[in-house]
Amino acid sequence: MSERPDDLLEQAKAEISGMARQGLAHPSTKPVLTGAAIGAVAGVLLPVVTLPIGLVAGAGIAFWNRIRR
Repeated sequence: MSERPDDLLEQAKAEISGMARQGLAHPSTKPVLTGAAIGAVAGVLLPVVTLPIGLVAGAGIAFWNRIRR
């Protein structure tokens, strides 16, 4: 964990604003949407996790992996 929290926060803000501006043309959008879809399916299949929680968790994990690279 060589990155400072400020750097990670700035990178996350830049990714989110880029995804909002460019939509599906941004390279991070499709992996995050795929993670959201996988999380939503897990939310449907697992009795403990609901669909919205799975969707948010899947998107969050995919986004985290994307900004960490």
